[in-house]
Amino acid sequence: MKTLAQYGIRGDSASRVVTSVETAIREGRLSAGTALPTVRELARALRLSPTTVAAAYRTLRARGLVHAQGRRGTRVSPRPPLPVRALAPAPSHLRDLSLGNPDPTLLPPLRRALAGLAPRSGLYGEPANRPALLELAKRQLAADGLPRGDLAIAGGALDGIERVLQAHLRPGDRVAVEDPGYVAVFDLLGALGLVAEPVAVDDAGPLPDRLTHALRRGAEAFIVTPRAHNPTGAALDAARARELRAVLRDHPGVLVMEDDHAGPVAGTSVVSLCHERERWALVRSVSKSLGPDLRLAIVAGDSTTIARVEGRQSVGTGWVSHLLQDVVVALWSDAATADRLAGAAATYTARRDALLHALAARGIAAHGRSGLNVWIPVAEEAAVVAALAQQGWAVRAGERYRLRSGPAIRVTVAALPPRDAERFASALARTLQPDARRASA
Repeated sequence: MKTLAQYGIRGDSASRVVTSVETAIREGRLSAGTALPTVRELARALRLSPTTVAAAYRTLRARGLVHAQGRRGTRVSPRPPLPVRALAPAPSHLRDLSLGNPDPTLLPPLRRALAGLAPRSGLYGEPANRPALLELAKRQLAADGLPRGDLAIAGGALDGIERVLQAHLRPGDRVAVEDPGYVAVFDLLGALGLVAEPVAVDDAGPLPDRLTHALRRGAEAFIVTPRAHNPTGAALDAARARELRAVLRDHPGVLVMEDDHAGPVAGTSVVSLCHERERWALVRSVSKSLGPDLRLAIVAGDSTTIARVEGRQSVGTGWVSHLLQDVVVALWSDAATADRLAGAAATYTARRDALLHALAARGIAAHGRSGLNVWIPVAEEAAVVAALAQQGWAVRAGERYRLRSGPAIRVTVAALPPRDAERFASALARTLQPDARRASA
């Protein structure tokens, strides 16, 4: 184990200890998951009072750089909010099913939308949001039967989620989240100093009894993915939504936020929990349907929430680029886009179903009711990922998506045609055969 000097943890005050730990994380000397010394150990080594070191650790936790894990101590967060070295991409010889991207060939072409942009740049003092975009968004949400509310425009789904959380919560507050769930949401909560309360999910979404448990533990907010859940593909149905609404009725002050990141290409209709809520928000990104580089999301919500979101935005970034807004207006106004999105949704569904069928034919259980991903429970994630790589496939280990749920791998099927789904399923079956033989022995 490295020494404190090798890690570079030093300082004669709480702020300097914080700076040294931050620097060590940024430079790679403290990697994700590394355990820090206990408060007493570090205090003794640096000749500081335990109170000073405890204050430094509180600051590090509030900034999302470290997190407490009970008896496992204080550890570096899985993805601290620092410009650390990115994960290496999958080797070029592997078929990459790990990234969660949409199929580029199914995205609407941008040429015509870009050609119709205004010839001049926007200026200060102009309205932050394009009225045409707000009107189109309003029509879409109404057509989907979603609750009526005020609208804002954010720079993508995570930007919208972050702004809504900051509008209501403070460091130390608890947030109910799906488990397994979206990695970036977990990381965002850590960066904001919020505490994740896991809520187990099945194919129909969060389990009502687990949501009840999280709310009884003091969760002030609940983030739910109504369809195309990442990583499991879960989607709320009417029966599950009724059960969850019944749970939430006993907690009228809880903020309910829905992350409808896939929108029209999810492959199933959307069911909302936000009707008749006091505090609510629905975030709909265009990343999966129109393209990840169009950093834009619609945020609908109660008037107080949206006013706080826009108020904070007005003293920060000010607005989402009018060029991006105009591109989305052009695409949403084009009848060809609707046809394109319907085709994409059907193609993603066919590819997802093909993999599920191929896996089932080989006796492999998997999940994927909607969206771009299939979630496959396994006994040992790292071993399966390595074995599949030897056979030419790159997939994502499920560890980063899990809080308390069991091990699995995530497979992105967005660009996986049925013939290749059969090949992948055969490769996975070969990988799992030793486990199957041991289980039957």
